[in-house]
Amino acid sequence: MSALLATLSATTAVALLALPRAAQRLQLSRAKHPSLTGHARMARRVAGLIPHYAYSERGFFRSDDPDEAVARRREAGFARLSEQFRTRFARTRAETQRVRDGLSDLQFTGLYRVPFQYAGHVRAHLGTGAFAAASEGVTVTDLDGNVAYDLAGSYGVNLFGVDFYRACLDEGAARVAALGPMLGPLHPVVTGNVARLKALSGLDEVSFHMSGTEAVMQAVRLARYHTGRRRIVRLCGAYHGWWGEVQPGIGNPVPTRDTLTLADLSERTLRVLSSRRDVACVLVNPLQAMHPNAGASADSALVDSGRKAAFDRAAYTRWLHELRAVCSARGIVLILDEVFLGFRLARGGAQEYFGLRADMVTYGKTLGGGLPVGVLCGRADLMRRYRDDRPVDICFARGTFNAHPYVMGAMSAFLDRLDTPEVGALYRDLDATWDGRAARLNAMLAEAGLPVRVAAMSTVWTVLYTKPSRYNWMLQFYLRAEGLALSWVGTGRLIFSLAYDDAAFEAVAARFVAAALAMRADGWWEAGAASDKAIRRAILREVAAIRLGALGLGGLAARVGLRVPDRA
Repeated sequence: MSALLATLSATTAVALLALPRAAQRLQLSRAKHPSLTGHARMARRVAGLIPHYAYSERGFFRSDDPDEAVARRREAGFARLSEQFRTRFARTRAETQRVRDGLSDLQFTGLYRVPFQYAGHVRAHLGTGAFAAASEGVTVTDLDGNVAYDLAGSYGVNLFGVDFYRACLDEGAARVAALGPMLGPLHPVVTGNVARLKALSGLDEVSFHMSGTEAVMQAVRLARYHTGRRRIVRLCGAYHGWWGEVQPGIGNPVPTRDTLTLADLSERTLRVLSSRRDVACVLVNPLQAMHPNAGASADSALVDSGRKAAFDRAAYTRWLHELRAVCSARGIVLILDEVFLGFRLARGGAQEYFGLRADMVTYGKTLGGGLPVGVLCGRADLMRRYRDDRPVDICFARGTFNAHPYVMGAMSAFLDRLDTPEVGALYRDLDATWDGRAARLNAMLAEAGLPVRVAAMSTVWTVLYTKPSRYNWMLQFYLRAEGLALSWVGTGRLIFSLAYDDAAFEAVAARFVAAALAMRADGWWEAGAASDKAIRRAILREVAAIRLGALGLGGLAARVGLRVPDRA
């Protein structure tokens, strides 16, 4: 009897000890977003289960079971578009093809421009060129002499227009020409850069890096060093560079064990942060205010019309301030990643825009004045890389090209121009200007009865689709045909510069509507699917049939023209 009691007592004690840990795990699980984006390990597993398959040339136009008359309109429209691309972009495409086999970057972006089932046929007939010959104002010219309005924005670098950065490069090079590309010694322009960055960020110290990814790496490393904690928290969907610790899901071949991905705009996330003692830092990319808990939009994932985006400045401001309070109370370092948005929302960046003061801020992109750069600004106690009482215990970080003279010169010219009345005028009524332009384009699209809308966060836009369709990704090619230059992610992200005046924007809006009208005329938005859910179910059936070799594959293949890779 006594042995039984002893066993029961021991079991009860173990159970009681396990309860807090189980409760913590449950709380953590509830703070994750229910999507695959919020569950990095599951996303990696699912990605590994999806097989490659492609539609035949016939099936390419019929994957949504359209009427045959609609399919034939698509075929005719695609043929016209293909011929237009072949003749108008001949030199640009030829040069791209010559370099593709030796440039892995192009192989990757070319493959993931559209959903993979359609990619082969698109590459064969609608291949886009990767080369440009010139840029001016808000336009870019390709090798064939075609002039297009730039909606790629140099991936965020081009905030003030290419002529602005051309001047920064020229002025910056002249300032440091006497020193030249000498590495190690600092050019005196660094003194002014540091002083102005401290004033802009409201923080104590600055370190220079070669990219935004490196600046984020150093911020996380320093947070861990000074807090003595190992966990870092990122918010669902946010991008902080391709470093493994901050990209734990698809795209990272190594599992990440010390990174927690929690839901954005969530009280449960705040409760997790309030209860844990092992969190060193929280990373926030303010661009997520545009699409909380979702990854950056790209046409490669546009399998239906489920893309969503909407910017609620008041709600995101409240959330950031609540997060700030929790981090302060728990000794968690709050890192604001402004590498992409930088000075796009306000002259003082997202901190000024949202009325927030972070512990560390990372910058990049536009701050380099047209050259590659990463910058970390932070509190003095967090930026120190050594301990006074333990001289061998250091937090090492260094880069050969950090504070390169030509980068520092271009940055100096950029910061000079940021202080001018002309640039200051661009920030006045910035939200009203770009919200009004988005509303103007949406009104034009609505008046034309088109199933397309745009969502805006200042000068960063994404395209939304209001009618279920498997072919929304085709719009990017119609836009290019109308003279609008997009980045490789297609309609997922349009990035304007502040050099756009009303006339240039009206030209873009007119071309955008013309492209959508042409796409509608060619039948791409006429489909048999009743809902986005029905589209996703159809795709799951295709994947399951191929993955499992399920019965009915023959009928499915005949219906949509599937081509399955040789498994031998």
